[in-house]
Amino acid sequence: MAGKTLLVLGDQLSHWNSALRAGDRDSDVVLMVECPDFDAKHHKIVRVFQISAMRHFAEELRNKEWTVDYHALSETTDLASAARKHFERFQTSSLLVMEPNNFSDQHRVERVAGENAIPLEVLPTCQFVVPRAEFLREAHGKKRLLMEQHYRKARQKYGILLDHDGEPEGGAWNFDAENRKTVSDWKKDGAPRPGVSATKTRLRDEITEKVISEVDRFFPSGIGRAEDCWLPVNRAEALQSLSTFLRERLPCFGDYQDLMLQDSPTLFHSLISGPLNLGLLNPLECVEAAEKAYRQGEAPLAAVEGFIRQILGWREFVNGVYWLKGPQYLSSNALNASRPLPDFFYTAKTDMRCLSLTISEAIDTSYNHHIQRLMILGNFLLLAGIDPQESHAWFLEMYMDAHEWVMAANVLGMALHADGGFMATKPYAGSAAYISKMSNYCTGCHFDPKKKTGPGACPYNFLYWDFYDRHAKRFASNPRTSMMVSSWNKRAESEKAVIRSEAKDFLENLRPAAKAKDQR
Repeated sequence: MAGKTLLVLGDQLSHWNSALRAGDRDSDVVLMVECPDFDAKHHKIVRVFQISAMRHFAEELRNKEWTVDYHALSETTDLASAARKHFERFQTSSLLVMEPNNFSDQHRVERVAGENAIPLEVLPTCQFVVPRAEFLREAHGKKRLLMEQHYRKARQKYGILLDHDGEPEGGAWNFDAENRKTVSDWKKDGAPRPGVSATKTRLRDEITEKVISEVDRFFPSGIGRAEDCWLPVNRAEALQSLSTFLRERLPCFGDYQDLMLQDSPTLFHSLISGPLNLGLLNPLECVEAAEKAYRQGEAPLAAVEGFIRQILGWREFVNGVYWLKGPQYLSSNALNASRPLPDFFYTAKTDMRCLSLTISEAIDTSYNHHIQRLMILGNFLLLAGIDPQESHAWFLEMYMDAHEWVMAANVLGMALHADGGFMATKPYAGSAAYISKMSNYCTGCHFDPKKKTGPGACPYNFLYWDFYDRHAKRFASNPRTSMMVSSWNKRAESEKAVIRSEAKDFLENLRPAAKAKDQR
C-alpha cells in the first residue's frame, strides 16, 4: 500500500500548505482536481485565473519531485468522481487536507473520505494569520464582535506597527480619518494617479494560453473575455505584483482609497486579493512587507496602517465570522428583501452612470475596489430591496477574489444588512451626496445628484428615504439610524407620498436578470 493522499484544493495553492508540509514526497501523492461548477455563471477571467494558477502550482510541485495526480477540466466534472479514480489507482492509506476555506469544500472533502472509506486528517490552514480554532474559541458566547478589537489584538500578538514600548506606532491604532480624501481634495492635490493600468494584460505562457482556449470552449456564455485575464498565475508573478504595489501605489493608497474615478478605476489599490485568496501570497508576508516600507520611509504611516488593516483586520475578521456563523448565515435576510436582481447587473445598461461605469469595469476586468462594491453596488442593492441571496451569487460570479468565505460577511452583512446588524450596527445606506463627493461619476449623468424628486432626480435620493420609510420601525430605536427615521417622520405627508410613488415606479420598472446558466 502506498503512502498518503495529500489533497490540495484549488484555492490552497501555497507551498506552506500544511498538508504538503506534513507529507513525504517519496511516498505520498498530491491530488488536485479542476472542478468548477459547470452550472454556474462565472466570469471567464476568474476561471482562467484559478485554473491557470492550479496548473502552474502543479508544475511547481512536479519540479520539486512530488507525484501529482492532476485531473483537468476535460477529464472530470467534480471532486468525488476524480477521487474515486485516484484511490483506485493509488490505493493510499489516508487523506490529508488543509482546512478547506469554504463550507461547500469541507462537505465535499468529508464526502470523499466517507465514500472511499479512507481516514481523513484535516490540518490547520496557513492562509490566515489567526488560527481558525483560536478565533472561534475567543468568539464563543459573545453576542457581538468588533473588528477593531480583533485587529488590535492581532497587531499586538504579531508585533505589527508597534513602537519600542509596545504601543501603536504614531500613537493611534487606526488612521482611517486621514484616508478619506474626496474628489475635491484629489483635484487640489494635482489629480495624482498611477502611471500604468494595474489591470494591463500580462504576457502569457503556454499553460495560460491553453486555459484561455479551454475556458472559451467549456464556458462559452461566461461573463467577460477569457483573453483579458491580467492576474498573476504563479507565486513569482504574485510577488512581483505585491512589490509593484508597495513601490508605486502604496504611498498614495491611504489618501485616495475611498475615491472612485471613471478614468482610473484601480487607482492606488493593491489588487493582490485574488492571488492572496488562492494562496499565492501569504497574508503575514504582505503585512510585514508594507510595514517594512513604512520603516524605510517609503510610504506614510496612514497608508500603511490602512493597508494592513484590510488584511490583518477585515480579511481575518470576515473569515472568522463566516466560520463562526455557519452555513445558515448564507440564507440571512433580516430585511425580508425579495426583489429580483436587475438585468443591468449583467449588461451595465442603465442610465445611472455610477452603476453603469462600475458594472462595466467588473465585466471588463473582474474587479472593483471596496468602496465601489459597498457604496455603489451594495448601496443600490440594499436601497432597492434586492434579494440578498441573488446579490451574493452575483458577487461570487463576478469578482477575481470572490470566495464564499469572503463574500458572505462582506455582502450579506456589511453591504446588505441581511444579518440584522451583526457585522455593522447601521446599514451602509447612502444618498447621491456621498457618490457625488467621493467620485466623478455624476458628471454627465442622466440624473442630477442634487435633485431629490421629480424629473431627473437621482434614484439614490428617493430610494434612500423610501428605504428608511419601509424599515422605520426597525431603525427608529437604533442610535446610529434614529436621526434618519426622525427626519423622515417630520416630513410633510405630501412629500412622503411623492418619494414613495417615485421609488415604487422606479423599482417596478427594473427588469429581472435572466437565470441563464453556462452550458458545457
